[in-house]
Amino acid sequence: MDWRSAIKGFQAWLKLEKSLSPNSIEAYSRDIDKLYQYSEALPVKVNPENITLADLRLFINWVNELGMIPSSQARILSGIKSFYKYMLMEDIIKDDPSELLESPKIHRKLPDTLSYEDINKLISAIDLSRPEGARNKAILEILYGCGLRVSELTELKLSNLYLDIEFIKVTGKGSKERLVPIGGEAIKALKIWIEQVRVHVDIKKGEEDMVFLNRRGSRLSRVYIFMLIKQLASAIGLKKTISPHTFRHSFATHLVEGGADLRAVQEMLGHESITTTEIYTHLDREFLKGTIIQFHPRN
Repeated sequence: MDWRSAIKGFQAWLKLEKSLSPNSIEAYSRDIDKLYQYSEALPVKVNPENITLADLRLFINWVNELGMIPSSQARILSGIKSFYKYMLMEDIIKDDPSELLESPKIHRKLPDTLSYEDINKLISAIDLSRPEGARNKAILEILYGCGLRVSELTELKLSNLYLDIEFIKVTGKGSKERLVPIGGEAIKALKIWIEQVRVHVDIKKGEEDMVFLNRRGSRLSRVYIFMLIKQLASAIGLKKTISPHTFRHSFATHLVEGGADLRAVQEMLGHESITTTEIYTHLDREFLKGTIIQFHPRN
């Protein structure tokens, strides 16, 4: 089997069997394309089913020499393992050459977070005299109040709002749905946008169920949300580099600092593994350490 056919089959498998999003499929495809490029540069070209463990180890060394950080190398490795899992399941190969391939050591970087005061300043910086002001306030209230990923926010549907029981249904990674609690401030901002402003938007066909729309009646892009947050950060003179994900990190951090159960936080964030959520316990330890240093008489 040639590389192009193998990659095409892999993409179809990721979509149909794994229900991955187009962005995730594209990321996996780029990783396998790097392996393909590497195989083309070898003295003797090899097809995907003829790759050996030794070849893959040399490939990882090659990626390392390109200057890629360990987290990028680990992501590529994950893509390769998925690719050969697909090859194995489709009986294209009999043995998985990636099975004994070791992951690079990754030092988990604690994500940046915002203080509650910073979040209030960002929300207060929104110009509510403009038509999009109510929408932008609802966006920030939901990002922080529900801990959503930016894609979950842009794809939020009116039919998935259960505001009477204070829940919203979101579609996360792998098209997995989950219910997330929504608090009073976010509900209030959302109702103002939906009932007082959105009703006056000329909505494009097919977009009727989308919660957040632009002036042309189409769903908002992820890029717009990033730009909005950058503009608000600049307006209040915030020095941190922040993104929509910073609100998600802040949501989780503030819950853990307040004593929330880690399993509950995992459920709300939609993390498949508790180990992903455990990073917030490290943040909590930093918070406790800072509190002791600041307030203990011996410090």
